[in-house]
Amino acid sequence: MAEKGIFAGLPWWVKWIAVPALVLVVFGSLITTVLGFVIGLVFKVLLLVALVGGLIFIVKKFTSSSSSKSDW
Repeated sequence: MAEKGIFAGLPWWVKWIAVPALVLVVFGSLITTVLGFVIGLVFKVLLLVALVGGLIFIVKKFTSSSSSKSDW
């Protein structure tokens, strides 16, 4: 196993446990902020799609079922 680079000669746990743990400690709040923003954005997009779909359904139901406006 001829590894080159900064991790050459170090134990496996440094590469696979210690370094990711340090990244999470240093950038943890940034990662959670980005994830929170993305999840919130996806939720808002899905909510918008549901509301627009419901509005279209209601408008089509009341405009195509009767020609008069006495249903309201």
